[in-house]
Amino acid sequence: MLSSLAVSGPAEAAPAPRAEEVAERLSLPEPAVIGHRGASGYRPEHTLAAYKLAIQMGADVIEPDLVSTKDHVLVARHENEIGGTTDVASRPEFANRKKTKVIDGQTITGWFTEDFTLAELKTLRAKERIPSLRPHNTLYDGRYQVPTLQEVIDLAREETRRTGRRIWIYPETKHPTYFRSIGLPLEEALAATLKRNGWAGRNAPVLIQSFEPGALQRLDRLVGVRLVQLIDEKGAPADFVAKGDPRTYDDLVKPEGLKWIATFADGIGPAKKRIVPWDPRTQQALPPTTLVRDAHELGLLVHSWTFRNENQFLPADLRRGTDPGGYGDAYAEYETFYRLGVDGVFSDNPDTAVDARADFWEQQERQAS
Repeated sequence: MLSSLAVSGPAEAAPAPRAEEVAERLSLPEPAVIGHRGASGYRPEHTLAAYKLAIQMGADVIEPDLVSTKDHVLVARHENEIGGTTDVASRPEFANRKKTKVIDGQTITGWFTEDFTLAELKTLRAKERIPSLRPHNTLYDGRYQVPTLQEVIDLAREETRRTGRRIWIYPETKHPTYFRSIGLPLEEALAATLKRNGWAGRNAPVLIQSFEPGALQRLDRLVGVRLVQLIDEKGAPADFVAKGDPRTYDDLVKPEGLKWIATFADGIGPAKKRIVPWDPRTQQALPPTTLVRDAHELGLLVHSWTFRNENQFLPADLRRGTDPGGYGDAYAEYETFYRLGVDGVFSDNPDTAVDARADFWEQQERQAS
Protein backbone atom coordinates (compact mmCIF):
# COMPACT_ATOMS: atom_id res chain seq x y z
CA MET A 1 0.00 0.00 0.00
CA LEU A 2 1.33 3.43 -0.89
CA SER A 3 2.01 5.90 1.89
CA SER A 4 0.08 9.16 1.80
CA LEU A 5 0.05 12.69 3.09
CA ALA A 6 -1.66 13.66 6.31
CA VAL A 7 -5.42 13.39 5.93
CA SER A 8 -6.58 13.80 9.51
CA GLY A 9 -9.07 16.37 10.68
CA PRO A 10 -12.58 17.25 9.54
CA ALA A 11 -11.93 16.40 5.89
CA GLU A 12 -10.69 12.89 6.66
CA ALA A 13 -13.91 11.17 5.59
CA ALA A 14 -14.36 10.02 2.03
CA PRO A 15 -15.32 12.82 -0.36
CA ALA A 16 -19.02 13.55 -0.69
CA PRO A 17 -20.62 11.84 -3.69
CA ARG A 18 -20.12 13.91 -6.80
CA ALA A 19 -23.12 15.35 -8.57
CA GLU A 20 -24.15 12.99 -11.35
CA GLU A 21 -23.47 15.65 -13.95
CA VAL A 22 -19.84 15.88 -12.80
CA ALA A 23 -19.24 12.17 -13.20
CA GLU A 24 -20.86 11.97 -16.60
CA ARG A 25 -20.00 15.24 -18.28
CA LEU A 26 -16.61 14.25 -19.69
CA SER A 27 -15.57 11.19 -21.64
CA LEU A 28 -12.29 11.10 -19.71
CA PRO A 29 -10.88 8.65 -17.19
CA GLU A 30 -11.46 9.56 -13.55
CA PRO A 31 -9.11 11.04 -12.52
CA ALA A 32 -7.78 12.43 -15.78
CA VAL A 33 -4.05 12.90 -16.33
CA ILE A 34 -3.25 16.26 -17.93
CA GLY A 35 0.19 16.70 -19.49
CA HIS A 36 1.19 20.04 -17.97
CA ARG A 37 2.81 21.98 -20.81
CA GLY A 38 3.34 18.50 -22.23
CA ALA A 39 5.70 16.09 -20.48
CA SER A 40 7.70 19.07 -19.29
CA GLY A 41 9.60 17.02 -16.73
CA TYR A 42 11.39 15.36 -19.66
CA ARG A 43 11.40 17.82 -22.57
CA PRO A 44 11.44 21.63 -22.87
CA GLU A 45 7.90 22.76 -22.10
CA HIS A 46 5.31 23.75 -24.69
CA THR A 47 6.97 21.96 -27.58
CA LEU A 48 5.35 19.42 -29.87
CA ALA A 49 7.91 16.91 -28.59
CA ALA A 50 6.77 17.50 -24.99
CA TYR A 51 3.10 17.14 -25.92
CA LYS A 52 3.69 13.99 -27.95
CA LEU A 53 5.74 12.39 -25.18
CA ALA A 54 2.98 13.17 -22.67
CA ILE A 55 0.48 11.31 -24.86
CA GLN A 56 2.88 8.38 -25.29
CA MET A 57 3.16 8.24 -21.49
CA GLY A 58 -0.61 7.90 -21.21
CA ALA A 59 -1.81 11.46 -20.66
CA ASP A 60 -5.46 11.96 -21.56
CA VAL A 61 -5.10 15.70 -22.10
CA ILE A 62 -2.35 18.11 -23.20
CA GLU A 63 -2.16 21.68 -21.97
CA PRO A 64 -0.97 24.59 -24.14
CA ASP A 65 -0.71 28.00 -22.47
CA LEU A 66 -1.64 30.59 -25.09
CA VAL A 67 -0.17 34.00 -25.89
CA SER A 68 -0.34 36.08 -29.06
CA THR A 69 2.15 37.07 -31.71
CA LYS A 70 2.27 40.55 -33.23
CA ASP A 71 0.17 39.29 -36.14
CA HIS A 72 -2.38 37.82 -33.72
CA VAL A 73 -1.57 34.13 -34.02
CA LEU A 74 -1.92 32.10 -30.83
CA VAL A 75 1.22 30.21 -29.82
CA ALA A 76 2.09 27.97 -26.89
CA ARG A 77 4.30 29.63 -24.29
CA HIS A 78 3.94 29.76 -20.52
CA GLU A 79 4.48 33.52 -20.62
CA ASN A 80 4.61 36.16 -23.31
CA GLU A 81 8.15 36.92 -22.09
CA ILE A 82 10.27 34.34 -23.90
CA GLY A 83 13.83 35.12 -22.78
CA GLY A 84 13.82 32.11 -20.46
CA THR A 85 12.19 29.58 -22.79
CA THR A 86 13.80 30.31 -26.17
CA ASP A 87 17.21 31.25 -27.55
CA VAL A 88 16.08 34.80 -28.36
CA ALA A 89 18.66 36.38 -26.01
CA SER A 90 21.47 34.92 -28.12
CA ARG A 91 20.05 36.16 -31.41
CA PRO A 92 21.72 39.48 -32.38
CA GLU A 93 19.05 40.26 -34.98
CA PHE A 94 16.51 40.58 -32.16
CA ALA A 95 18.65 42.44 -29.62
CA ASN A 96 16.66 45.64 -30.15
CA ARG A 97 13.39 43.88 -29.29
CA LYS A 98 14.33 43.67 -25.61
CA LYS A 99 11.92 45.84 -23.62
CA THR A 100 10.62 46.54 -20.16
CA LYS A 101 6.86 46.24 -19.72
CA VAL A 102 4.28 46.11 -16.95
CA ILE A 103 2.26 42.89 -17.21
CA ASP A 104 -0.56 42.44 -14.69
CA GLY A 105 1.13 44.89 -12.33
CA GLN A 106 4.61 43.33 -12.58
CA THR A 107 7.54 45.07 -14.24
CA ILE A 108 9.27 42.60 -16.57
CA THR A 109 12.28 43.03 -18.84
CA GLY A 110 12.82 40.71 -21.77
CA TRP A 111 11.50 39.71 -25.16
CA PHE A 112 7.75 39.43 -25.70
CA THR A 113 5.76 37.39 -28.20
CA GLU A 114 3.57 40.34 -29.11
CA ASP A 115 6.62 42.08 -30.58
CA PHE A 116 7.33 39.22 -33.03
CA THR A 117 5.45 38.02 -36.06
CA LEU A 118 4.82 34.29 -36.27
CA ALA A 119 7.44 34.00 -39.01
CA GLU A 120 10.04 35.65 -36.76
CA LEU A 121 9.04 33.55 -33.77
CA LYS A 122 9.43 30.38 -35.81
CA THR A 123 13.12 31.17 -36.32
CA LEU A 124 13.67 30.80 -32.56
CA ARG A 125 14.27 27.53 -30.76
CA ALA A 126 12.92 26.38 -27.40
CA LYS A 127 15.11 25.68 -24.37
CA GLU A 128 14.61 24.29 -20.86
CA ARG A 129 13.06 26.84 -18.48
CA ILE A 130 14.55 25.49 -15.22
CA PRO A 131 17.92 23.97 -16.18
CA SER A 132 19.22 23.96 -12.60
CA LEU A 133 16.50 21.49 -11.61
CA ARG A 134 16.23 19.65 -14.93
CA PRO A 135 19.71 19.61 -16.47
CA HIS A 136 18.84 16.48 -18.47
CA ASN A 137 16.28 18.53 -20.42
CA THR A 138 19.00 20.84 -21.70
CA LEU A 139 20.01 18.02 -24.04
CA TYR A 140 17.05 19.10 -26.17
CA ASP A 141 17.77 22.84 -26.17
CA GLY A 142 17.66 24.21 -29.69
CA ARG A 143 15.83 21.25 -31.25
CA TYR A 144 12.23 22.47 -31.25
CA GLN A 145 10.20 25.41 -32.49
CA VAL A 146 7.49 27.33 -30.68
CA PRO A 147 4.23 25.65 -31.76
CA THR A 148 1.00 27.36 -32.74
CA LEU A 149 -2.36 26.42 -31.27
CA GLN A 150 -3.28 24.96 -34.64
CA GLU A 151 -0.24 22.69 -34.55
CA VAL A 152 -1.25 21.47 -31.09
CA ILE A 153 -4.76 20.70 -32.35
CA ASP A 154 -3.32 18.88 -35.34
CA LEU A 155 -1.10 16.82 -33.03
CA ALA A 156 -4.05 15.91 -30.78
CA ARG A 157 -6.01 14.73 -33.80
CA GLU A 158 -3.08 12.76 -35.19
CA GLU A 159 -2.44 11.08 -31.84
CA THR A 160 -6.15 10.31 -31.43
CA ARG A 161 -6.01 8.40 -34.72
CA ARG A 162 -2.73 6.71 -33.84
CA THR A 163 -3.60 5.62 -30.31
CA GLY A 164 -7.34 5.05 -30.59
CA ARG A 165 -7.73 7.24 -27.50
CA ARG A 166 -9.50 10.59 -27.70
CA ILE A 167 -6.83 13.15 -26.83
CA TRP A 168 -8.14 16.38 -25.35
CA ILE A 169 -6.56 19.82 -25.30
CA TYR A 170 -6.72 22.17 -22.32
CA PRO A 171 -5.63 25.65 -23.42
CA GLU A 172 -5.06 28.41 -20.89
CA THR A 173 -5.40 32.06 -21.85
CA LYS A 174 -2.40 33.88 -20.37
CA HIS A 175 -2.75 37.54 -19.34
CA PRO A 176 -6.02 38.08 -21.24
CA THR A 177 -6.63 41.55 -19.78
CA TYR A 178 -3.17 42.66 -20.88
CA PHE A 179 -3.50 41.26 -24.39
CA ARG A 180 -6.93 42.86 -24.79
CA SER A 181 -5.44 46.20 -23.70
CA ILE A 182 -2.91 46.09 -26.58
CA GLY A 183 -5.45 45.11 -29.21
CA LEU A 184 -4.65 41.39 -29.36
CA PRO A 185 -7.57 39.77 -27.52
CA LEU A 186 -7.03 36.08 -26.87
CA GLU A 187 -10.62 34.96 -26.48
CA GLU A 188 -11.79 35.86 -29.97
CA ALA A 189 -8.72 34.33 -31.58
CA LEU A 190 -9.12 31.14 -29.54
CA ALA A 191 -12.83 30.86 -30.34
CA ALA A 192 -12.18 31.41 -34.06
CA THR A 193 -9.51 28.70 -34.15
CA LEU A 194 -11.72 26.19 -32.37
CA LYS A 195 -14.64 26.94 -34.67
CA ARG A 196 -12.46 26.48 -37.77
CA ASN A 197 -11.59 23.04 -36.45
CA GLY A 198 -15.17 22.09 -35.63
CA TRP A 199 -14.39 22.11 -31.91
CA ALA A 200 -16.87 24.73 -30.73
CA GLY A 201 -19.55 22.71 -28.92
CA ARG A 202 -19.97 20.91 -25.63
CA ASN A 203 -18.90 17.64 -27.23
CA ALA A 204 -15.55 18.99 -28.40
CA PRO A 205 -12.46 17.48 -26.72
CA VAL A 206 -11.59 20.88 -25.27
CA LEU A 207 -11.44 22.44 -21.81
CA ILE A 208 -10.41 26.09 -21.53
CA GLN A 209 -8.89 27.52 -18.36
CA SER A 210 -8.04 30.99 -17.16
CA PHE A 211 -7.19 32.79 -13.94
CA GLU A 212 -9.43 35.63 -15.10
CA PRO A 213 -13.19 35.07 -14.72
CA GLY A 214 -13.99 37.77 -17.27
CA ALA A 215 -12.08 35.87 -19.95
CA LEU A 216 -14.07 32.72 -19.24
CA GLN A 217 -17.34 34.62 -19.32
CA ARG A 218 -16.48 36.00 -22.75
CA LEU A 219 -15.51 32.54 -23.97
CA ASP A 220 -18.77 31.14 -22.64
CA ARG A 221 -20.59 33.49 -25.01
CA LEU A 222 -18.19 32.99 -27.92
CA VAL A 223 -17.62 29.26 -28.20
CA GLY A 224 -19.57 27.23 -25.66
CA VAL A 225 -16.92 24.65 -24.73
CA ARG A 226 -16.24 23.55 -21.16
CA LEU A 227 -14.56 26.13 -18.94
CA VAL A 228 -12.45 25.91 -15.79
CA GLN A 229 -11.69 28.75 -13.38
CA LEU A 230 -8.09 28.61 -12.16
CA ILE A 231 -7.47 29.48 -8.52
CA ASP A 232 -4.01 30.49 -7.36
CA GLU A 233 -2.53 30.03 -3.89
CA LYS A 234 -2.85 33.73 -3.13
CA GLY A 235 -3.64 37.07 -4.72
CA ALA A 236 -6.52 37.99 -6.99
CA PRO A 237 -7.49 37.66 -10.66
CA ALA A 238 -5.81 40.33 -12.78
CA ASP A 239 -9.13 41.45 -14.27
CA PHE A 240 -10.56 41.94 -10.77
CA VAL A 241 -7.59 44.12 -9.87
CA ALA A 242 -7.88 46.09 -13.12
CA LYS A 243 -11.52 46.98 -12.55
CA GLY A 244 -11.30 47.48 -8.77
CA ASP A 245 -13.20 44.35 -7.77
CA PRO A 246 -12.04 43.67 -4.18
CA ARG A 247 -12.52 39.88 -4.33
CA THR A 248 -9.51 37.62 -4.11
CA TYR A 249 -8.89 33.93 -4.79
CA ASP A 250 -9.60 33.36 -1.08
CA ASP A 251 -13.12 34.67 -1.74
CA LEU A 252 -13.57 32.45 -4.78
CA VAL A 253 -13.02 29.22 -2.81
CA LYS A 254 -15.69 30.12 -0.28
CA PRO A 255 -19.19 28.69 -0.83
CA GLU A 256 -20.54 31.91 -2.31
CA GLY A 257 -17.53 32.25 -4.59
CA LEU A 258 -17.90 28.69 -5.84
CA LYS A 259 -21.62 29.25 -6.45
CA TRP A 260 -20.73 32.28 -8.55
CA ILE A 261 -18.12 30.34 -10.54
CA ALA A 262 -20.73 27.65 -11.25
CA THR A 263 -22.82 30.23 -13.13
CA PHE A 264 -20.30 30.35 -15.99
CA ALA A 265 -17.77 27.53 -15.55
CA ASP A 266 -17.80 23.73 -15.40
CA GLY A 267 -14.99 23.36 -12.92
CA ILE A 268 -12.18 24.85 -10.89
CA GLY A 269 -8.42 24.42 -11.21
CA PRO A 270 -7.02 25.05 -7.74
CA ALA A 271 -3.35 25.08 -6.77
CA LYS A 272 -2.45 21.95 -4.78
CA LYS A 273 -2.10 23.88 -1.52
CA ARG A 274 -5.73 24.93 -1.78
CA ILE A 275 -6.57 21.26 -1.25
CA VAL A 276 -3.68 20.05 0.93
CA PRO A 277 -2.01 23.07 2.56
CA TRP A 278 1.57 23.12 3.79
CA ASP A 279 2.74 24.41 7.14
CA PRO A 280 4.56 27.65 6.23
CA ARG A 281 7.29 26.98 8.79
CA THR A 282 8.03 23.27 8.37
CA GLN A 283 6.72 22.77 4.81
CA GLN A 284 4.95 19.65 6.10
CA ALA A 285 1.57 18.72 4.66
CA LEU A 286 -1.42 19.75 6.76
CA PRO A 287 -4.91 18.18 6.88
CA PRO A 288 -6.84 18.77 3.66
CA THR A 289 -9.48 21.43 3.20
CA THR A 290 -13.04 20.73 2.12
CA LEU A 291 -12.58 22.41 -1.27
CA VAL A 292 -12.95 19.25 -3.38
CA ARG A 293 -16.16 18.31 -1.57
CA ASP A 294 -17.53 21.85 -1.68
CA ALA A 295 -16.93 22.11 -5.42
CA HIS A 296 -18.43 18.69 -6.14
CA GLU A 297 -21.57 19.55 -4.22
CA LEU A 298 -22.10 22.35 -6.75
CA GLY A 299 -21.42 20.08 -9.71
CA LEU A 300 -17.98 21.58 -10.39
CA LEU A 301 -15.05 19.49 -11.61
CA VAL A 302 -11.76 19.82 -9.73
CA HIS A 303 -8.49 19.67 -11.69
CA SER A 304 -5.53 20.49 -9.44
CA TRP A 305 -2.01 21.71 -10.30
CA THR A 306 0.93 21.26 -10.52
CA PHE A 307 2.25 17.76 -9.75
CA ARG A 308 5.98 17.26 -10.19
CA ASN A 309 8.42 14.59 -9.09
CA GLU A 310 11.19 16.85 -7.79
CA ASN A 311 11.68 17.45 -4.06
CA GLN A 312 11.33 21.20 -4.50
CA PHE A 313 7.68 20.77 -5.45
CA LEU A 314 6.75 18.23 -2.76
CA PRO A 315 5.92 18.79 0.92
CA ALA A 316 8.82 18.16 3.29
CA ASP A 317 7.43 14.83 4.50
CA LEU A 318 7.64 13.41 0.97
CA ARG A 319 11.11 14.66 0.03
CA ARG A 320 14.02 12.25 -0.33
CA GLY A 321 17.47 13.64 0.35
CA THR A 322 18.48 17.27 0.12
CA ASP A 323 18.80 17.78 -3.63
CA PRO A 324 15.93 20.07 -4.74
CA GLY A 325 16.02 18.41 -8.16
CA GLY A 326 16.04 14.87 -6.78
CA TYR A 327 12.88 12.82 -6.95
CA GLY A 328 10.76 12.50 -3.82
CA ASP A 329 7.76 10.28 -3.06
CA ALA A 330 5.48 11.73 -5.74
CA TYR A 331 3.39 8.54 -5.75
CA ALA A 332 2.22 9.25 -2.21
CA GLU A 333 1.11 12.74 -3.15
CA TYR A 334 -0.90 11.46 -6.10
CA GLU A 335 -2.54 8.82 -3.91
CA THR A 336 -3.66 11.44 -1.42
CA PHE A 337 -5.21 13.67 -4.07
CA TYR A 338 -6.83 10.74 -5.87
CA ARG A 339 -8.37 9.58 -2.59
CA LEU A 340 -9.65 13.08 -1.93
CA GLY A 341 -11.59 12.82 -5.17
CA VAL A 342 -9.94 15.23 -7.60
CA ASP A 343 -11.21 14.77 -11.15
CA GLY A 344 -7.84 15.40 -12.76
CA VAL A 345 -4.22 16.39 -12.15
CA PHE A 346 -1.89 18.63 -14.12
CA SER A 347 1.44 16.80 -14.17
CA ASP A 348 4.92 17.53 -15.50
CA ASN A 349 5.54 13.77 -15.23
CA PRO A 350 2.52 12.09 -16.83
CA ASP A 351 4.05 8.61 -16.58
CA THR A 352 4.19 8.92 -12.78
CA ALA A 353 0.62 10.23 -12.65
CA VAL A 354 -0.60 7.35 -14.83
CA ASP A 355 1.25 4.73 -12.74
CA ALA A 356 -0.14 6.20 -9.53
CA ARG A 357 -3.63 6.16 -11.01
CA ALA A 358 -3.29 2.48 -11.90
CA ASP A 359 -2.28 1.79 -8.28
CA PHE A 360 -5.27 3.80 -7.06
CA TRP A 361 -7.70 1.95 -9.31
CA GLU A 362 -6.28 -1.37 -8.13
CA GLN A 363 -6.77 -0.33 -4.50
CA GLN A 364 -10.36 0.64 -5.23
CA GLU A 365 -11.02 -2.74 -6.87
CA ARG A 366 -9.57 -4.59 -3.90
CA GLN A 367 -11.65 -2.56 -1.47
CA ALA A 368 -14.80 -3.17 -3.48
CA SER A 369 -14.27 -6.93 -3.71
